[in-house]
Amino acid sequence: MYKPGQDSNPNFGFMSVLLETTHGDIVIDLHVKESPKTCLNFLKLCKIKFYNFCPFFNVQKDFVVQVGDPTATGNGGSSIFGILGGEKYFKESVNPKLRHSKRGTVGMVDMGSGRYGSQFYITLNDDLEDLDERQVVFGQVSEGFDILEQINKALVDGDGRPYKDIRIKHTVILEDEFPDPKGLEEPSRSPSPTPEMLSTVRIAPDEEVTPINEIPLEVLEKRQREQEARANALTLEMLGDLPEADAAPPENVLFVCKLNPVTRDEDLELIFSRFGSINKCEIVKDSKTGESLGFGFIEFENKDDCEEAYFKMENVLIDDRRIHVDFSQSLHSYQPFTEERRKPSYKLKKRYQDKNDYDMLFEHETNSRNKTKSRRRSRSPYRK
Repeated sequence: MYKPGQDSNPNFGFMSVLLETTHGDIVIDLHVKESPKTCLNFLKLCKIKFYNFCPFFNVQKDFVVQVGDPTATGNGGSSIFGILGGEKYFKESVNPKLRHSKRGTVGMVDMGSGRYGSQFYITLNDDLEDLDERQVVFGQVSEGFDILEQINKALVDGDGRPYKDIRIKHTVILEDEFPDPKGLEEPSRSPSPTPEMLSTVRIAPDEEVTPINEIPLEVLEKRQREQEARANALTLEMLGDLPEADAAPPENVLFVCKLNPVTRDEDLELIFSRFGSINKCEIVKDSKTGESLGFGFIEFENKDDCEEAYFKMENVLIDDRRIHVDFSQSLHSYQPFTEERRKPSYKLKKRYQDKNDYDMLFEHETNSRNKTKSRRRSRSPYRK
């Protein structure tokens, strides 16, 4: 390993690396004489293409940007020595002559107790004196300050993580005079990202993000309807009307409406049974008068029979009324039609008691004599 004063080559020390990022190229000149072990570690990690696909996962505006952790957690990565079977982290003394006086200063991230692995940072501002003599500085950006400015302006979350990925695509060693550590083998091509690395992807660098003011109104309205439907489903799940928010309506149940009040369950079942076996047929009736409400549900045993009835029974005349047929959008079939749904009933409770203190908005109705059967009309979407 190189130590200052041991090499007779007068050009030794002029080493640099080019980082090809998703925003453009950054060239880093290395301080190999001042921080030799750190520079060797960095160069050899570049040589085995360790940094390829690594994200810039922590952008602190006008301060620093952090990179070199494949997991994007701040806890990942390893030194070249750890990868080759030695200690995961290494130590090197801070050189007090190397200051954070210029934008583009490159230093190692301390993983604890002055130990370093693969993570490094690049400063985004001048005169960051708070970092002096605390971190090992090992390089200086010589080209690509416009790229640093783009990274500095990235839109980030509360943890400094860019919403749109910024990554190192490739590393190109422009000069490396260090001998390779024992066991190092340079890969012939860039290794494929691991599943752990792929899990760090947010918005891909080449993915187009359309500003909301450029999205067509009909698309926004559709998204809003979908969000409202999802919110309603979650509400119904909490109230017990749905077994789960993502539950889908049955595919073997028809919703029939515009029925003549004189049409009976058995009449309807007889007419529809010519398409196949029927499990249930129920016309919904008023709970007090027992009169037909003009709509009902027919549950077929077979999905295909249900579809055939759907296509052939629309607008058919039954008891002098032309009926409308659609697939049921109700989840009523999760419980049989003819059984009373056993759900707790609720009633509004006074918001204030006599003592003028708040109370619950709902209370459970425990008196069974006050219970009434609930009726829910199935919503049938327009047939496309």
